[in-house]
Amino acid sequence: MTGQDWLEKDFYAVLGVPKDADAAALKKAYRKLAREMHPDHNPGDAKAEARFKDVGEAYAVLSDPEQRGQYDQLRAMAGGARFTSGGRGANGGFEDVFGGMFGGGGAPGGGRVRYSQGGGGGFEDLLGGLFGNGGGAGFQRAQAGADLSASVTMPFRQAVEGSQVSLNVEGRTVNARIPAGVRDGQKIRLRGKGRPGDLGPGDLVVTVNVTPHPVFSLDGDNLRLTVPVAFDEAALGATIEVPTLDGGKVRVKVPEGTPSGRVLRVKGKGVVTSKSTGDLLVTVQVVVPQRLSHAAREAVQAFGIATSGEDVRAGLLDAARK
Repeated sequence: MTGQDWLEKDFYAVLGVPKDADAAALKKAYRKLAREMHPDHNPGDAKAEARFKDVGEAYAVLSDPEQRGQYDQLRAMAGGARFTSGGRGANGGFEDVFGGMFGGGGAPGGGRVRYSQGGGGGFEDLLGGLFGNGGGAGFQRAQAGADLSASVTMPFRQAVEGSQVSLNVEGRTVNARIPAGVRDGQKIRLRGKGRPGDLGPGDLVVTVNVTPHPVFSLDGDNLRLTVPVAFDEAALGATIEVPTLDGGKVRVKVPEGTPSGRVLRVKGKGVVTSKSTGDLLVTVQVVVPQRLSHAAREAVQAFGIATSGEDVRAGLLDAARK
């Protein structure tokens, strides 16, 4: 931001506050306008982006008591006039405003003092001399706060349900809401939780590490689990009880002739978010007995004899040769 900007821009008007606005009123106006004009809320809108920068510049100056005093002093001396590098305009030029400060508008010997914006003792040098700083106090470029990163480890259930967490970021505590259904390794961007800056704070990018669950796993908004099913239940069909993440259980029908690996869907028992509700996906795993009693062995043999006319591997060899 240049000295000419200070003379041309009415920072109070930019923020929409009176000239006697206190710090609280300035902050309130800045936050409201910054939210409205933020590029994230106005993608591709060049005017909104420019307005966002103007709001940040205005607040950077007016929120600093020293800079605000210098700005008010300069504007009062200028009377709101636009300074030019040439001769007198309709509103009076730069030399008209500052001429009176050096003996009634004239240089020693009666000549008019002229100020240019070119190199070697120009406009910025003059302002720097007025405020005791070669570069002009308060003319630094306002900066936005930097983005920061952090990580958090959460139990599976907490990640599925969503949770409020507290993070230590550069010596300060940041409370953040982790949304329901976050996945292991997922990055969550928290707007305005990063390092503070003149044009507003940066963002905080949180990497979430999720501890695995012994039964459930996450698949988008769905929950998955594998359920052991006895051979007779799979062959003849059955209704079984399946656990849910909330600690309850639900009854699931296993159709007759269900093979191992088939997935049964239970509606509405998955991840619940503000936008959707997932399902519970139950994978059937047919259990083969490791030890058989004499009676069970005879029964299995009888079953094998009864179904000996069926080739469970029919077509496998032909398919393999393609």
